[in-house]
Amino acid sequence: MLDNVKWGLVAFLDLFFSRVDQSLSLIDLTLNLCDKFEQQGVVSDLEEAIQLGRTALALCPPGHSYRALSLHNLATVLRFRVIHQDVLSDLEEAVELHRAALALCPPDHSNRSLYLNSLGLSLQGVQSDLDEAIELHQAALVLCPPGHSQRPLSLNNLAMCLCTRFQQQCLLPDLEDAIKLHQAALVLCPPGHSARFEALSNLGKSLRDRFEHCGILSDLQEAITLHEAALALCPPSGNSNHRSSSLNSLASCLDTRFKQQGALSDLEAAIDLHRAALALRPPGHINHSSSLNNLACSLRARFQWQGVPSDLEEAIGLNQAALASCPPDHISQSVYLNNLATSLQERFQQQGLLSDLEEAIELHRTALSLHPPGHLYRSVTLNNLAKSLQVRFEQQSVLSDLEEALELHRAALALRPPGHPDRSTCLSSLAGSLVVRFEQRSILSDLDEAIELYRAALALHPPGHFGRSRSLNNLVTTLNVGFTQHVTLSDLSEAIELGRPALVLCPPGHSNQSMVFNNLSEAIELGQAALVLCPPGHSDRSMALNNLASCFYARFVVWSILSDLDEAIELYRTALTLYPPGHSHLSVPLNNLARTLHARFIQQHTLSDLNEAIELYQTALALHPPGHSGRSRALNNLAMSLKDRFVQQGLSSDLNEIFSLYAQHSQVSHALSSRDLYVARSWAASAEQLQHGSALAAYQTALKFLDDWQHLIGFSSSSRHFDIVRQATSSLAIDAFSCAVRHSALTTAVELVEQGRAVFWTQLARFRTPLDDISASGPTGEALVEEFKQLSFQLRSALDTSPEYHSQQIHQLTMQWDDVVSSIRMLPDFSRFLLPPLFSDLQKAADYGPVIIVNASQYSCDALIILNSARGPVHIPLDIVQFEVSELSTEFQSLVDHAGSSNHHLESQNIVGVLRKLWDRIVGPIVDSLQELIRPGSRIWWCPTAEFTLLPLHAAGPYEKKSHNLSHFYISSYTPTLAALIRARQQISRDASTPHFIAIGQGNPDIGRELPHIAAELDGVAQHIAPVLSFTSLVDSDATVQGALDALSRHQWLHLASHGMPNREKPFDSSFAMRDGPLTITDIIRSRMRNPEFAFLSACHTTVGHASSPDEAIHLAAAMQFSGFRSVIGSMWSVDDEAAGRIVSAFYKNLVDDSGRLDCTRAAEALHQAMKKLRKKKIPLEQQIVFVHIGV
Repeated sequence: MLDNVKWGLVAFLDLFFSRVDQSLSLIDLTLNLCDKFEQQGVVSDLEEAIQLGRTALALCPPGHSYRALSLHNLATVLRFRVIHQDVLSDLEEAVELHRAALALCPPDHSNRSLYLNSLGLSLQGVQSDLDEAIELHQAALVLCPPGHSQRPLSLNNLAMCLCTRFQQQCLLPDLEDAIKLHQAALVLCPPGHSARFEALSNLGKSLRDRFEHCGILSDLQEAITLHEAALALCPPSGNSNHRSSSLNSLASCLDTRFKQQGALSDLEAAIDLHRAALALRPPGHINHSSSLNNLACSLRARFQWQGVPSDLEEAIGLNQAALASCPPDHISQSVYLNNLATSLQERFQQQGLLSDLEEAIELHRTALSLHPPGHLYRSVTLNNLAKSLQVRFEQQSVLSDLEEALELHRAALALRPPGHPDRSTCLSSLAGSLVVRFEQRSILSDLDEAIELYRAALALHPPGHFGRSRSLNNLVTTLNVGFTQHVTLSDLSEAIELGRPALVLCPPGHSNQSMVFNNLSEAIELGQAALVLCPPGHSDRSMALNNLASCFYARFVVWSILSDLDEAIELYRTALTLYPPGHSHLSVPLNNLARTLHARFIQQHTLSDLNEAIELYQTALALHPPGHSGRSRALNNLAMSLKDRFVQQGLSSDLNEIFSLYAQHSQVSHALSSRDLYVARSWAASAEQLQHGSALAAYQTALKFLDDWQHLIGFSSSSRHFDIVRQATSSLAIDAFSCAVRHSALTTAVELVEQGRAVFWTQLARFRTPLDDISASGPTGEALVEEFKQLSFQLRSALDTSPEYHSQQIHQLTMQWDDVVSSIRMLPDFSRFLLPPLFSDLQKAADYGPVIIVNASQYSCDALIILNSARGPVHIPLDIVQFEVSELSTEFQSLVDHAGSSNHHLESQNIVGVLRKLWDRIVGPIVDSLQELIRPGSRIWWCPTAEFTLLPLHAAGPYEKKSHNLSHFYISSYTPTLAALIRARQQISRDASTPHFIAIGQGNPDIGRELPHIAAELDGVAQHIAPVLSFTSLVDSDATVQGALDALSRHQWLHLASHGMPNREKPFDSSFAMRDGPLTITDIIRSRMRNPEFAFLSACHTTVGHASSPDEAIHLAAAMQFSGFRSVIGSMWSVDDEAAGRIVSAFYKNLVDDSGRLDCTRAAEALHQAMKKLRKKKIPLEQQIVFVHIGV
């Protein structure tokens, strides 16, 4: 466009050059300075030209014969500055000057077309004036009929204006018309014509635009030919500005062709051309930063292809230099920000430096701030930021990053309506993020939406479009993901190992079998079609080969057809040959081929397959040096294949290499991710299987990673967050406990099991840590405590209210919170603030009686008795295995679930049978040890893990005459963790005011049957409590969700009688049934309570958590305890409301001591005495033992 301005100015001045006038001399000097600026790019020349233009205009007052010329001259030079510096005031002044010049030129004036063109060019820079600009150019063209000397100029100007409107409004007819006009202009500029260079360049740029929109490769080829011809018109000794512009345009087209066809010669030529252009644009040149940026992009592309680190480092240096040399508020600043961010993100993916990724995200955010709503390039910047956030999510599993990325992609898509040339890119980007979320959350709607988005993107790439193969490949990949939606990775591995079809997991008639088959069949068909569109030499051929291979491998997993596996191996092998040594993604085909060879070894036991897989994995690992984000996965792949060879051949060298590899994993230097935790767990499993001495170190590493990773991802009460944590923690702590016990490291066992259980509550407790001791340490401690409280409150508030909408705020608050925690740890005596507690800290849980950890692991079942003396934990091996504990738990749950439906005597006998087994195999041996340690009648606390959490240990006994059950010896309580019991003891109220008691009863809830005995139950509570404590009741219509929450915030003692509604799949939705809806765990933990003391939860299943993760203790009673209630009574199964009333009355009668005082620490003894007195009453056995005490 700059050349068009200059072209018009020269033509206009030629008409007056023979006149002798001072103003014309100044205009002539202005032109010379413009020429010099074009050649050298020195801004001071342009500034001087503007000043001379203003002087010339001052010499031509209204009425002067050259005033129109002076107006036009100054306006044109101002437009030069607009083009290079994007100064809006210059553009507005130029428009006004051009309008004034045009007003002085009547319709029949011979130069009116020039004035029309000039005004049109100025208006072209303002989106709202674009239509007027086109009309002006059309009018100018009418004044330049065939044969007119200025017709090429008018054709070109109108074409450029139409191109601009196409870029803004995506109307393809505009681009088609522009190309025709450019072609007509070129015809009028034969070889030797002064404007042939501009005509060739402009047509080349328009054809490249059409290629990017329509994907017709011949357009790109013709554009390259045109730019080559334009460059030939710019010899090194000629116009340096023309030459550098031509070098840059040709290089850009070659870059594009390289991306489509993968010919490295194109990329090498582009880099040489960019270097040549940069040499013509030294520091100080107006286009210096642009050339730096262009060369950086090409070098980054070569790094991605060849993997030479110096290319990426040079690219980053050039990106940084481009940004540094770009004036503030320059139109290209956002481009340079985005490109530097992209290069830093690439380096992060290679080297694993989190600082690179964090800087990239901040750069993208800065770029986005420069593109407010309505900006032409806002959608591009939205997508760039989204991609960076998705990368961080894939590394750190911070859900808010993924949610924000999805929001940004959706916002970008909304700015690309149907017909926009970039719509397919936005569709694909959003689909890719949805696939990632599907892989995390397994919500089928995400996958379905992703498939539909990819189908829509494919529809925008009809046959012949260069992007069709990429769209086909994306759809193939997603359909391939779809078939595993109901088949877990462990299922697939088992299917391969057993040599059976994985489709038996979806047997005939299963609702998903046809979906699996259809998705795979379509994926293979599309994959074959994509490969046809990627012939040898095509840049996407390796992707097409990989995707089709993945489809065949998937079908092998489903149907166990060995020929599919062979086909996958050959396709992967062919794809690997297309990756040159050093390619930045070479590890992907190496791992793919190794994986399928490993699978074939498992099927056929051909050692050569396994040996080749190991060699490929070794090569892949070498491409991931320490610090690389992919090193953990590469290390584990190699270790697992070596393990199979060791099992096959027993070579000690393989065994040594396996655990040498895993030992490297104990200190990761890249950003920690859930993958690192998975590899540490794999290490532990391998060490257990092969009986290697590093097993305990592996568990310690895994639990350290768990703590660090859990801190990175934060906490949320959402089900999807819980699922991620549940999958990461499953059996880890209990297996670590077992390993430490087997290694006689008993105190370590206690530390490890405590570190890996109830991680949600541990995270929540971090924001509620007692801070008085820190405040008392001095002014510094007091200031840090205040800051810690404020940040904890802000962070909890952000997490409580839809964390996906506060991701950036959460990230910033977390960083500030970390800094404060680090500062607190630097204070004397607080070095372990919020770190996993040591045994010396945990032992305090036994200050008022022993705590017995009962653990069920796949490797052993054990009990440890924790005492408050100098003596260490006491170990009791249990003569039972995990499977038997699980069977016992299942049997007991079945009995209590069906209690009351048949013969009561027979039911009681069956329940007693289970309680006897508990005594004989578990509790009895523990009591034998306890009798040597504590006196009868003492309190004990059970801390069960895994399946033991579902068994009534407190009710175990021989149930025979002349024999005593557990309750004869000791008073039992429970605690989810040792730390929870310690916290409960520390939460002593300093409020001297009289506590208040609230009884909430809901006998007519919104769902569930009526509970007719609740009113009588609350009357019984009132009878015992009202005389000694301020008592309030909230019943039926008043017992709403909000009413209950309000009551909880004002009362310290609680009795709650209603339906308990456990949700074993979404435990945070477990609830108490109120009149208007459920009072959920989430509601409870978000409430703010004042010094709560005691809660009696007279409802069903209040200690029942997630079906497959009981160790996380996400249940109603735990929610009450972690919300501050020091002492809680809850139920292990269904409660009969009539029996509950009798138990409750007896309990409160025993709770009030002789002095008429209430003390929550007496709750366990009161329950114990109540059940002892009611034992001879006609209360079913399962109701006598349903209630348990938790806490102090």
